[in-house]
Amino acid sequence: MPSLAHPPTWRLALAGLGLALASLLGGCASVIRLDHDVRSYAQWPATERPAAGDRFRFERLPSQQTHAQAQGRLESLVAERLGAWGLVPEPQGTESAKWSVEVSARAQRLPHAPWESPFDPWPGPGLAGRDYVVTGSGQVVWMPLFVRMPTPYHQRELSIVLRDRRTGAVVYESRAAHDGPWPDRPAFWAALVEAALNGFPEPPSGGRRVVTEVPR
Repeated sequence: MPSLAHPPTWRLALAGLGLALASLLGGCASVIRLDHDVRSYAQWPATERPAAGDRFRFERLPSQQTHAQAQGRLESLVAERLGAWGLVPEPQGTESAKWSVEVSARAQRLPHAPWESPFDPWPGPGLAGRDYVVTGSGQVVWMPLFVRMPTPYHQRELSIVLRDRRTGAVVYESRAAHDGPWPDRPAFWAALVEAALNGFPEPPSGGRRVVTEVPR
């Protein structure tokens, strides 16, 4: 009879496999994978490219002035990413910026995913609608207890435009969008900024898919 103090090798192997699978599944469940639709265009002057030490400033549309706090958070995320390439925010009260940056965002909350119908039939035999049943004799019986509760769906989009302040010409434009059932969180906007600036300052021209991951 095997000793309980020394389990058989096969049991140890199974236990190790179970721990490995649990760890793998736990790791997969700890992040949200975001697929971004990104469209970027760069048209820098022939002899000019953003260089470390270049200064930039944010420009706001009149409509963005009424949401200064939220706009400021977005701009902070963009400034952080641009700082990774060596660009520096213009000191307040100066006119030393070489580039201007305009950031705009849009968010929409839908009652359900676009491909879902609010009138999907309730699953099961004899059910002819979301909240009623047709009996064998053809009688309609309403069942309000079985009202379907769709999951809200969220769409987010971010746009970043850089201009040459000397000429006013747009030199970089990028838009990133993602959608999913996740309620609003700062991490999702940070992911949009990361996706929109993917490949900066020379991104692939046109549309592409950029994948990022955020903690759950």
